[in-house]
Amino acid sequence: MSSKTLRLGTRRSRLALAQSGLVADAVRQVTGRPVELVEITTYGDTSREHLAQIGGTGVFVTALRDALLGGEVDFAVHSLKDLPTAQPEGLVLAAVPEREDPRDVLVARDARKFTDLPRGARIGTGSPRRTAQLNAYARGHGLDIETVPIRGNVDTRIGFVRDGELDAVVLAAAGLSRIGRLDEVTDFLSVDTVLPAPGQGALAIECAADNADLIAALGELDDPFTRVAVTAERSLLAALEAGCSAPVGALADLLADGQIVKEMRLRGIVGTTDGSRTVQLSTTGPVPETHDQALTLGRELAAEMLAQGAAGLMGEQAK
Repeated sequence: MSSKTLRLGTRRSRLALAQSGLVADAVRQVTGRPVELVEITTYGDTSREHLAQIGGTGVFVTALRDALLGGEVDFAVHSLKDLPTAQPEGLVLAAVPEREDPRDVLVARDARKFTDLPRGARIGTGSPRRTAQLNAYARGHGLDIETVPIRGNVDTRIGFVRDGELDAVVLAAAGLSRIGRLDEVTDFLSVDTVLPAPGQGALAIECAADNADLIAALGELDDPFTRVAVTAERSLLAALEAGCSAPVGALADLLADGQIVKEMRLRGIVGTTDGSRTVQLSTTGPVPETHDQALTLGRELAAEMLAQGAAGLMGEQAK
């Protein structure tokens, strides 16, 4: 491979630049080539509408993919949860590095835990998935909360808590970790309370499908366990025909006996945003050894969820 500088396409947000910086360092190590960050503004960065209104799926991704296809950058880094489930022609997902903590977290006033929030607590989130599950948990455990739709970067969202406009906000643990702000977390939400978005906590490194040398080099950063886990999660999402802004949660856990990974458990949930109705199922089996096996696992669980009425819940959500 040549010594020419590699151009890494990234969004301009603080989190995106932090994530891309981590990947750039790793790529420099495996290729010995300099890496330059190329900042690209996406529609999701400029729109002030809530994600559910602008579609969610692809709003942070399309401009980066256009830059890849146009040859403006050599590879791009995405938050995997932002990727549409269909892979575009001409591009390949070259690497999925080891995943960060996939959980959601609470940043609340007075260092409160979720179950310690005062009655009528206002909780901010831009995610219908989080809204649905927070409300479902509150209904089931006698909590009195109000979920409030918000947009903005981490500083903006935490600012709503600091200035008293909200009692708490819900964010992704991985994002706060990557920008060095985990110390502001007041509660890590168990995945039994809120299942994360499919692919949450993982990064996606994408490049042109015809660049075999770069694909091979980036492949050095791929973590096979993370790859099969997120493939199963995204397969479930695709089979449910839901976009990234739909109230769908999924998580594939790798279950280990000591240091040996034995099985994988895939969990999925769909619910109405008021929390009144949910469908949540899981399946456990051998760790998929191939991409197709991971796809099948997700599709099979999605079929069970659809049989239990998941499609109807998503239909209600769309009304």
